Amino acid sequence: MYAHSQGNGSLGNDSLENYKDQLDDVIRRHRHRVDYLAIRLERSHSCNIRLRGDTPEALSEGLALGGQIRACHKGGWGFASFNRIEDLALRLEDAIAAAKLIGDDITQLAPIDIVQTTCRVPLTGTDPRTVPLSEKKALCHHYIEVLRSAAANSGAITSGQGAAGNRANSSIASTAVRYSDSYQQSLLATSEGTLIEQGWTDIEMRFSATSRNGEKIQTGRETIGSRRAYEDVLNLEDKVKAAGDRALRALTLPPAKGGLYTVVIDPILSGLFVHEAFGHLSEADMIYENPDLRETMTLGRRFGPKTLQIFDGAAPVGHRGSYAYDDEGTPATTTQLITDGVLTGRLHSRETAGALGETPTGNARCLNYHYSPLVRMTNTWIERGTTPVSELFTGIETGIYARNWIGGETNGELFTFTAGEAWMVRNGQMAEPIQDVTLSGNVFSTLANIEGIGNDFYWDESGGCGKGGQSGLAVGCGGPSLRIKDVVVGGQ
Repeated sequence: MYAHSQGNGSLGNDSLENYKDQLDDVIRRHRHRVDYLAIRLERSHSCNIRLRGDTPEALSEGLALGGQIRACHKGGWGFASFNRIEDLALRLEDAIAAAKLIGDDITQLAPIDIVQTTCRVPLTGTDPRTVPLSEKKALCHHYIEVLRSAAANSGAITSGQGAAGNRANSSIASTAVRYSDSYQQSLLATSEGTLIEQGWTDIEMRFSATSRNGEKIQTGRETIGSRRAYEDVLNLEDKVKAAGDRALRALTLPPAKGGLYTVVIDPILSGLFVHEAFGHLSEADMIYENPDLRETMTLGRRFGPKTLQIFDGAAPVGHRGSYAYDDEGTPATTTQLITDGVLTGRLHSRETAGALGETPTGNARCLNYHYSPLVRMTNTWIERGTTPVSELFTGIETGIYARNWIGGETNGELFTFTAGEAWMVRNGQMAEPIQDVTLSGNVFSTLANIEGIGNDFYWDESGGCGKGGQSGLAVGCGGPSLRIKDVVVGGQ
C-alpha cells in the first residue's frame, strides 16, 4: 500500500514541502512560453559499500539535492538539470531555448488526470538510514567470510576419484560484496497543474565468488533487492554461501554438449527472459521509432500458446518496480502485454501514447534528476500456469534443466543467457549436473515454442535495468517454471 495525503500534506523533515510554492510560481510565470513545462526536484540520501576480499573499494554516504526541467514546444523537447536550486531560473531558460530550437511539428501528449498529492512507499521494518555505516560495513565483511566458507568446507565436496579428485586443488580465488541503499524523494510540478511529492527507499546487495583450479575459472553470484526494510539483507548466509559453493562445484562439472534441446527453466530465468528478451520490445518508444519493430509488434498478433499471459505494472505493491505515479505524473497501472498468447498491450509515456493514439500506462521513469524520463519497465512477469513442475519434465528423452543466471545479453529479437546452474534431463528425470550452459534464440520463436507453464511462481527483486545510459533502475521480474522446445544450447 501507499501512504497518501492530499493537497499540501507535509512529511516533516523528509518533505520537499518548502519548495512547492517556488516551483508553482516559476511554472505559473513561464508556462505560456511553451506547450508543456515540467520541473522535477529531487533529494536523495545514499550509502555505498564495495568490498573486494577484505579491501574496501568504496565506502561512502551522501546527500544530494538537484532537479531537472523539461520543456516541450511544437513537439521539440528541451532538457536541463541543476545541482543548486539557485540555478533553476538559468536552467529553465536553457530548456525552453532548446525546445524552441528544434520544435517544428505539434506536441502530442496523451491526457492524464491532474493530481496534487503526497505519497511515499512505507517501510515494513528498519529504515537503513538509521543503521550506522560501521554496522553495514561489518555486515559486508561477514558475508565475505561466508563466501570464503565454501572453500573452508570444500572437503566434503573434494572427496572422490578422477575429475572429482581435482577438487582438492580448487579454491575460492576472490570474493566481492556490494551494499547500497538510497532514499529518494521527488517533487514534480507541471504547467498543467500536477503537483506530486513521492518518496521511497531502495536496498540492494550483490555477492560473488570466483573459484580457480589451474587455468580454469568459474564464478557464482547472488543478488537481493528490497524496498521494504533493512532486515531483508540480514540472515542471508545460506544464499551467500550457495554462490561460493556453485563456483567451486562448476570447476569439475562436464560442459554441456551444444545443440537443440527441450529446456526447462526455473522462475528466475523466466523472469530474466520476460524482462530482457520481451519486455524491452514492448517499450513504445522503441516501437514508434522503428517501423520494422512496429510491424512486428502489431497488436493482435499471436506470439505464444493460449496459456501464456504476460504483464507489466507498477501498481502491484511491495516490489522494487512499484510506485504510485511515474515521473510524468501518470498513475501506476498494470498492463497486460500478452493475453492468451496474443499481443494486447505495450508500455507508454505520455508522448508515445499520444503518437500512437493509445493510453498512457505510467511507464515514464528516470534514474535520477540527471536524466530525462524514458519508457521503462516496472515489474514484469509471466503469470503462473497450471502444470505441476514435475510434469514439465515428462516425456523429455534428452533435455536440460537450467536454474538461476550469471549473465546475458540481448540484441533486438535475439538473446543469450548463461545459466547459474544446469542439469541434464534424461527420460523425464533430472540427471547429472553440467556447466557453462548458454541459452540462445529468437524471442518470438521462443515464445511460440513454450510447451508448458508451471504452477509455481517467484518474484526476483534483484534486477537493475539499463537503457539510454540510465543503468541500475530498480525493477521486479517474476514468472513460473517454463518448458520450451528447440532452444539453442551452447557448449562443446
